[in-house]
Amino acid sequence: MRRADRPASDGQAAAAGCRSKATLATPLVVGAVEWQRMHPPRNSILLAAALLAALCGCDKPRPTAFQGYVEGEFLYLAAPLAGYLKSLDSPRGTRVKEGQAIFAITGDPDAQALAEAEARSGAARARLNNLREPHRPAEIAAIEAQLRAADAALQLTQTQFRQQEALERQHFVSPARLDEARAARDRDAAQREALRQQLASLRISLGRDDEVRSAAADLDAAAAVAAQKRWLLERKTVAAPDDGEVADTYYLPGEWVPAGAAVASLLPDTRRRLRFFVPEGQIAGLEPGQQVEARCDGCREPIRASIDFIAPEAEYTPPVIYSRGSREKLVFRVEAVPVPEQAPGLRPGLPVDVRLTER
Repeated sequence: MRRADRPASDGQAAAAGCRSKATLATPLVVGAVEWQRMHPPRNSILLAAALLAALCGCDKPRPTAFQGYVEGEFLYLAAPLAGYLKSLDSPRGTRVKEGQAIFAITGDPDAQALAEAEARSGAARARLNNLREPHRPAEIAAIEAQLRAADAALQLTQTQFRQQEALERQHFVSPARLDEARAARDRDAAQREALRQQLASLRISLGRDDEVRSAAADLDAAAAVAAQKRWLLERKTVAAPDDGEVADTYYLPGEWVPAGAAVASLLPDTRRRLRFFVPEGQIAGLEPGQQVEARCDGCREPIRASIDFIAPEAEYTPPVIYSRGSREKLVFRVEAVPVPEQAPGLRPGLPVDVRLTER
């Protein structure tokens, strides 16, 4: 398209209109000067009226688009423990999904520390189970067999005592024989009761209540240490917290990475924003949630976004007073969130022109 055929912009059209009005007002100014020479008493009023007619309609036009750019809020990914960089799974410029591995730090000796903590936790659990459980099954089985033998012996001595008691009433045996039978019965009954109490003792737990509680506390402490070691070891493999793009990497595999040092920076799709500046005369008409459209060089379609932040303070404050001329220099920063389907294609630093859409 030739230069002469291009449509005029809003500013060019406004300037052309102002020049046209000034051209039309020129005869009025000339007439006002001539009238001033011929009628001195009223020259001031007529001159002011002529100048007002010449300059009317030449106010500065309100901008219909606001200048801005795309802003990116980067996440700097690091591991909590130091170590050699084992692998760089997602080089810079790679698109990643949430949960995809970015890099990994060597796990030695943290893997050995985790194994030690898990072994201590297993030992504490075994000790607690041992205190909660009764004696060994073989010991219990032996006492149960002895108890059955004692029951049989008691039955025999009871039968013999009843027989001796019947014979003694008929005077076939002496009282001494009856006493012997009674003593044998009482002996077998006592032995049976002793075995029964011993079996009940074997069936209860080995440890006392305090010992069981102490062993349970030791198990909780060992399990907590193991969980801490496991958490640290897992954090040596860092994954993407959100969908986005790996913007840059700062270490190569084999290099030593200090604890907490960023290995890669990630630009999530949800952290790309439109940042533009609105003059103070138009900031009152904006509110969060309002829809805007942005255009950029090379963009095939407008970028749709919604305002979610309006700065509470102006970006530029005049040094002396807020005159009308200085107020025009005040701008307020406004930020908008692009729609999710367009966010991945926005590059930080890309200049945009933002317009308000119809409500």
